[in-house]
Amino acid sequence: MCFMNTTNQIDNFDFPPENLRLKGFSLYYYSQRYLEVELALELQMAGRAQIATKSSALIAMIADEDTVTGFLLAGVGNVDLRRKTNYLIVDSKTTVKAIEDAFKEFTTREDIAVVLISQYVANMIRFLVDSYNKPVPAILEIPSKDHPYDPAHDSVLSRVKYLFSAESVASGRR
Repeated sequence: MCFMNTTNQIDNFDFPPENLRLKGFSLYYYSQRYLEVELALELQMAGRAQIATKSSALIAMIADEDTVTGFLLAGVGNVDLRRKTNYLIVDSKTTVKAIEDAFKEFTTREDIAVVLISQYVANMIRFLVDSYNKPVPAILEIPSKDHPYDPAHDSVLSRVKYLFSAESVASGRR
């Protein structure tokens, strides 16, 4: 473990916390100073190029506050060093332009694999959702607490129905 002393030099400390108590540090002080060191190291590494890995990807969300809060409590949320989040909370004050911008941002970011969007929000930007045709990130429309799910408006479901109907016509079956 690293620890920054009062002269801003990084010292190494062993864990468990008993070793810290022997040296006169409380666990609270240790945790606060450890967070400062972690922040300093992250800021130091911010100038370096990040290596994109295929093994980890994020889930982005565009939904109402209750839906986003539920996913954040499940651990889906992320804030990067530039203070960019992987979610947009849509309420009555959110403009359609802000929703469009968030959708475009999430679908162009390389670290996002899935975009979850509430169906009533997707209806606001239906032209963007229907015109999106890349496999990654996948766009999934989900229901919300206040707006029931309507399969007639789901872009993924309509594409699947289209593929199956085109496949049955091509094979001569109806």
